[in-house]
Amino acid sequence: MSITLEERVAILEAEINLIKNKVENSTTTVKPWWEQITGTFADIPDYDKAMQLGKKYRESLRKTSTKSRKK
Repeated sequence: MSITLEERVAILEAEINLIKNKVENSTTTVKPWWEQITGTFADIPDYDKAMQLGKKYRESLRKTSTKSRKK
């Protein structure tokens, strides 16, 4: 017994609806990575020190790049 065109279309529509539901549910429940890690280093003194050192390093790069432009 062969499946009619209408039955095949109905099966495909049902499968498409399942796929749509999976895609919609997966994108709404997953937070972006930056929101997932928010607060990971809260109250850790080493993190604060690392941020200070990073800022100091970036500022030192700015100072040297402006000196080389003046020449």
